[in-house]
Amino acid sequence: MNDIGLPLDERLQIGVQTIHRRTEPAVGPWLPTIDELRTVVELVDRSGYDSLWVGDHISFHIPIFDPLLQLAQAAVISRRLVFGTGVYLVPLRHPTPTAKQVSTLDHLTEGRFIFGVGVGGEFAREFEACGVPVKERGARLDESIAVIRKLWTGQPATHDGRFFRFEGVTMQPPPRQAGGPPIWCGGRTDAALRRIGRTTDGWMSYVITPEMFREGLEKIAAAAAAAGRVIDRGFGTAHLLFTRIDDTYDKALDAATVTLSQRYGMDFRKAAQRYCALGTPQQVAETIMRFHDAGARHVILDFVGPYEERDRQIERFAAEALPLLAALRKPA
Repeated sequence: MNDIGLPLDERLQIGVQTIHRRTEPAVGPWLPTIDELRTVVELVDRSGYDSLWVGDHISFHIPIFDPLLQLAQAAVISRRLVFGTGVYLVPLRHPTPTAKQVSTLDHLTEGRFIFGVGVGGEFAREFEACGVPVKERGARLDESIAVIRKLWTGQPATHDGRFFRFEGVTMQPPPRQAGGPPIWCGGRTDAALRRIGRTTDGWMSYVITPEMFREGLEKIAAAAAAAGRVIDRGFGTAHLLFTRIDDTYDKALDAATVTLSQRYGMDFRKAAQRYCALGTPQQVAETIMRFHDAGARHVILDFVGPYEERDRQIERFAAEALPLLAALRKPA
């Protein structure tokens, strides 16, 4: 046990969050080809990363596909990578078909799937479009996780909750992984961290500093202890990190600011300075090392900047930054 209060493996794993790709300036709606999507998965695989992740929204500032369908295709392309959702907005859906889809995806990935979940809420209109009151999103996630885990047993399941009720429902086949894919939950609020400590198999953070990451893990450990839960070494500690390699820090900051301001519909420059990994390969690697020191064992890179440079960023990080992290990536 370390000073954070959780039993953590030491090995660092590096993933990539993206299978979006644009090769030419957009004139109208972006319509990628199958070859473009395949190319990115193959690139991430052969470049030596550990995992590939995709995000989720019904409606967003930029084009976005359904994550489970994307990963079903990606699993055919790579037989090595771990796949994950970062994060799937469970409250927007009914948990019973979600349990079926995720169980199927666990088989299609040969058990190499991590179910990252979250409450969302930044875009209230997508909740309206799904007929879900945005204020119920936390309670719906809690109950949905319980429903999903019951159905994943493969045994007759009964549930009588605030939002969902059924009796004697058997979902076959159960997931490939015993008990189902690990459920990692996103969130930064105290309520989210308490939920993670009580019920989930890991934490996925986003837009925080290494110091905030360490504090979050301490709160998760305290919530687990208060609930009488013993967390084992398989607990996942992940951080989604906006990343940009360039010849100088200022060039990387400028490119990241443009992309993230467009993505989130706000001026992201100050946030980029505080939360992103930017600059030379050495500077970016040092930021990742600080997150590892704070307890992060899965760092998921979202390469920001012009879309047409995405592949080059993936390649450059693999060639120039991954070697700087080699000692942390070795199995214990």
